[in-house]
Amino acid sequence: MLRVRRFTRFRIEPAIYCEARPVQVRAWEVNGEPVPFSHATAQTFEPFELGACWGRPWDTVWFEVEGEVPSDWDPSETELVVDLGFTSDQPGFQAEGTVYDENGSIIKALEPLNAWVPLPDVGPFRIFIEAAANPVVQVPYEYEPTHVGDKSTAGSEPIYTLRELSISRRDLVVWELLQDITALDGLVDVLPVDGSRRADIIHALARMVDVMDPDHIAETAAAGREALASVLSGTAPESALIVSAVGHAHIDCAWLWPTRETIRKVARTFSNVLDLIDRDPDFVFAASSAQQYAWVRDTQPELFERIRKAVKAGRIRPVGGMWVESDTNMPGGEALVRQFVLGTRFFREEFGVTSNVGWLPDSFGYSGALPQIIRSAGISHFLTQKPSWNETNPMPNSSFLWEGIDGSRLFTHFPPAETYNSDLGAADLARSERKFRQKGAARNVIGLFGWGDGGGGPTREMLGAAARKRNLDGSPRVRLSDPESFFETASAELREPPVWVGEMYLELHRGTLISQARSKRGNRHSEALLRQAELWAATATMRFGVDYPYETLEKAWETVLLLQFHDILPGTSIAWVHQEAEQQYAKVESELTSVIERSLRQLSGDGGQILKANAGPLARRGVPAMGVGPECTGIAVDARDNGDSFVLIDDSLRVEIDRRGALLSVVDLAVNRELLPEGTAGGVLQLFRDTPREWDAWDINDEDKRSRKDLLEPVRIHLDEDAVFARHVVGDTTIDVRLSLVDGHVKYTFDIDWHESQKLLKLAFPLDIRADHATSEIQFGHLHRPIHQNTSWDAARFETVAHRWVHVGEPSYGVAISNDTVYGHDIRNGQSPSGKPMTTARLSLVRAPRYPDPRADQGHHSFSVALRPGGIPEAIADGYAQHLPLREVRGTAVAPLLEVSDPSIVVESVKLAEDRSGDLIVRVYEAHGNRSSATLRTNYAWSSVQTTDLLEDSAPAVALRSVIDGTSVDLCLRPFELVTLRFASLNR
Repeated sequence: MLRVRRFTRFRIEPAIYCEARPVQVRAWEVNGEPVPFSHATAQTFEPFELGACWGRPWDTVWFEVEGEVPSDWDPSETELVVDLGFTSDQPGFQAEGTVYDENGSIIKALEPLNAWVPLPDVGPFRIFIEAAANPVVQVPYEYEPTHVGDKSTAGSEPIYTLRELSISRRDLVVWELLQDITALDGLVDVLPVDGSRRADIIHALARMVDVMDPDHIAETAAAGREALASVLSGTAPESALIVSAVGHAHIDCAWLWPTRETIRKVARTFSNVLDLIDRDPDFVFAASSAQQYAWVRDTQPELFERIRKAVKAGRIRPVGGMWVESDTNMPGGEALVRQFVLGTRFFREEFGVTSNVGWLPDSFGYSGALPQIIRSAGISHFLTQKPSWNETNPMPNSSFLWEGIDGSRLFTHFPPAETYNSDLGAADLARSERKFRQKGAARNVIGLFGWGDGGGGPTREMLGAAARKRNLDGSPRVRLSDPESFFETASAELREPPVWVGEMYLELHRGTLISQARSKRGNRHSEALLRQAELWAATATMRFGVDYPYETLEKAWETVLLLQFHDILPGTSIAWVHQEAEQQYAKVESELTSVIERSLRQLSGDGGQILKANAGPLARRGVPAMGVGPECTGIAVDARDNGDSFVLIDDSLRVEIDRRGALLSVVDLAVNRELLPEGTAGGVLQLFRDTPREWDAWDINDEDKRSRKDLLEPVRIHLDEDAVFARHVVGDTTIDVRLSLVDGHVKYTFDIDWHESQKLLKLAFPLDIRADHATSEIQFGHLHRPIHQNTSWDAARFETVAHRWVHVGEPSYGVAISNDTVYGHDIRNGQSPSGKPMTTARLSLVRAPRYPDPRADQGHHSFSVALRPGGIPEAIADGYAQHLPLREVRGTAVAPLLEVSDPSIVVESVKLAEDRSGDLIVRVYEAHGNRSSATLRTNYAWSSVQTTDLLEDSAPAVALRSVIDGTSVDLCLRPFELVTLRFASLNR
C-alpha cells in the first residue's frame, strides 16, 4: 500500500488541476472590526502579489480579484483556486474567506479543505474575497496559555501568506479517480487484515498504479478507474448497518473566536451548503440555533432569502428548536424553557416550520429536567453524542428512551461514529458499526457529516464518499437523509427500546461548572432580574394597563440565552469572549433594573413608607410572595468574643468559631443537636492544585484532591458588630470572609481578590449526617445522587451540578446549603476522626485555568453561602431567598397578582403571552417530588384559562382540575410536573 499511497499523493492529487491562469489581485486592509461589503468595496485597493504577507491577528483584508475564463475551457471544470496561507488541514481554526460577486452576493466560502470557487462561464470576471486573519488558538494536546485570545495582546504582525490565487481547470476524471481511491484505501485500514475482501482491494489498487502512466495522469486516469471498477461494484450484505447521512456543520456561537466572527462563519457555511444543494438533488443539511439564522438575516439578507427558499424546499432543515445549543447544567428552568420558546418561535415566524428533533450534540452533560422541557416544547426526539466521550463508563445504549425526573420519556439517539464532524470516511463508518449498541435489534443509525466551526460544512468529496458507499461491500450502507426521516425509522424499528432514567452526567469536563465565575454570576443574576422584570411589569400591566416592555425583555432574553451557549457559560472560551460577556451582563442588568424600578413605582405609587418587594414564589419576612409589603424585623443575634473563640446565638442556632476562622460547633437549639462531627472543623476554605491532564478550562481531575491545603491561618480575624470577619492571604490573593447568623442560617459572605494560577478554592462543611445520597436542585425540581463510591459510575461522579441549594439528610433530619452563584459541588460520605459516619459537602468557589484564557478568573469575586438545619422545603425556600433578595421600595403595599395555597407548587414565571395578545402566562411546577394539589387564586379579572405547552399553544388540561368563579383554579400536579397556564385577557 505504500506504493499506492505515494503514487496517489505525488502523482494523482497534483493532477486534479491540469491548467492554471494568473489573476490580478489588489487588497485593502480593514485595520479593525469587520465592515460590510458596500463599505469595503468603496475603498482604495492596492496591488498585491502572491507570496506577500497579510492579516494581523483578528483583522480582515479584502482582496479584489480580476481575471478572464478562457473561451475554450469547459465551464463545469473551471474554478478559482485559493490558498490564503492555510497552516494545516484543520478547518475552522485559522484563516477563512468569504467570496462575493460584484453585486455583493456571497458566492461561496474558502477554508483549508474547501478552497475553490465556481467561476462564470467564459470571459472576464471580478470578485471580492473577505479574508479573515483568525489566529490559530487551538493547540492540540498542549493546551498551553496563548496571548492571541485577547485582541489587545494578539500581536500586530501579519500571520498569513497568500500562496495561490489562480483560474484553474479541474480534471473531472482525475478527481473521480481520487474519490474512488479514497473510498477503497479507507477500507484497507478497517477490514480484517487476513480477509479476502481486503486482499482484493489491495490487488485492485496495485493494478490501478500499474495501468497508469505517472507522466500522463490525465490521459490514463480512465484506465485507472476501470481497474478499480470491479471492487467498487461489490455490494454490502443485507445485514449491513444503514447510516442515514445528514449534512451538518456544528458551529460554536463563540469559543476560540468571538461571536462577531461566528456571524461570518455561519454565513460562509450556509453559502457552501447552498452551492452543494444546487449540485446534488439528494443532499439535505441540518442546522440548529435560531440565533445563527438571525445573524444571517440581519447581516446578509440576500443570503438569508436563499436559505429561506432552501428551507421551504426541504433541503435545509432547522433542528433543535432552541435559540442556541446551550449548556443544560447551569441555566435555570425558565431559561431552558425560553431557549425553546424563542428558538421555535423564530423558526415558525421566519420559515413556517417546527422541528420535532432536539439537537444538542456537544453540551457538557444533560439535565434530568430536559426530557419534560423538550417534550413540552412539542419535540419527540433527541440527538446528542457528547456522553460518548465519557472517560470511565461508556453509555450502555445508542438508541433508547430517556426518562426525566417527572417521568417524561424522549426517544434519544447517539451517533455511534462518536462525532458530529464526520467525513463519511471508512474509519467513521467502521466505528459506527463497531460502537452501535443496539445491533441485532436495529440497523439504523445517523451520521452527521461536514466540517464544523467555520470549516465549511459538507464538501463535494463527502458527497462523493456517500455515493460510493451507498451499497459497497465492506462498508455500512450510506443513505443521504434528513433528521426527521431517520428518527421516524429508528423509533419505529426499535420495538422495545431500553430506558435511561435521570440525568446524563458527562464523565469529563467537570471544571466547566466552575471556570469563569464572573460569567456564571452574570447568568444567575440576569435570570433573577428577568424574573423580577417580567413579574412586576406584568403586574403593572394587569393592574393599570400600562405598556408591557416586550422589546426590552425580548432583547434581554436573547442576550442571556446566547451567553448560555455551551462554550460561554461553561467558561471555555478565549478571553475576548468572556470580557464581552461581562459587558453584556452589565448592560442587561442596567436595562432590566430600569424596567423593575419603573414597574414598582407604577405599582406602589408615591407614598413614603419603606417597603420590600418580594419577587420570590414564597412569603419571606412577612412580605407576601410576588407582592410588596412591610418587612418584619429579623431575629436578634447575640455575638461575643470569648478570647479563644467567637460565639453567635439566635433563637435557632448556637455557632462557635475559632481563631482560625473555622466552625467549632453549630448546635440546632430546637432539638439540641450538633451539626458538626466530633473533632472536625467546619466551613473551612480549602485550596487544591488544579492541573488537568488536558483541556484546562474544561476539566478537573479527582487526583488533585490529594493536594489539599486548609486555609486556617487568617492574617486578621475579629468580631465586626454581630459577625465574625476573617481575612486569608495566599500569595497575591486576598480572601475576605464575613460569617454571620441570619434568621437561623449560618451565612458566609465572600469578597475575594483572586490571583492564583491552576488552583481551585472550595468551601467544606463536614456534617454529622449519615447519608448515602445528596439532593441537588436542578431545573424544575431536584434529584438524588449517590455520595458513596460503590460503582465506577459513582466514583466518576466526583463533581456535580446544583443550582441554588443542596441537601443531605437522614430520614428525619437534614441540612440545607444554599448559595447565590455557585454551581459546582463535591459531596461524599465518610468517617470522622472519631470513626463515626459523616458527610462532607463542598462548594467549588473559584479556579484559575490557563487555557484558552491565561488570565481566567483573575480579579474580584463575591459569593454568599448559607447553611441551616431543615428539610427539602426549607432548602427550596433558602434557594429562592438567595436568588431573589428583597428589594427596597417606597410607597404603598401591593397585593400579589396571584397566590398559591400550597408551597409545594411553585410559580416559576409570570409574564405576558408571546403573541402580544395581552393574555397572562403563569408557569408552575411541583417542587417537592410529591403528587401535590393547590388552589391558584388571582387578584385580577380574566375571561378564561387553559393549559398550554411551553410554546403557549393549547395542551391537554390534565393538571387543571377546576375553575372557580373566574377567580381561581384548582391544580393537581405529579411529582416535578411542569404546567403552563394561559389566562385570557378580558380585552381580547
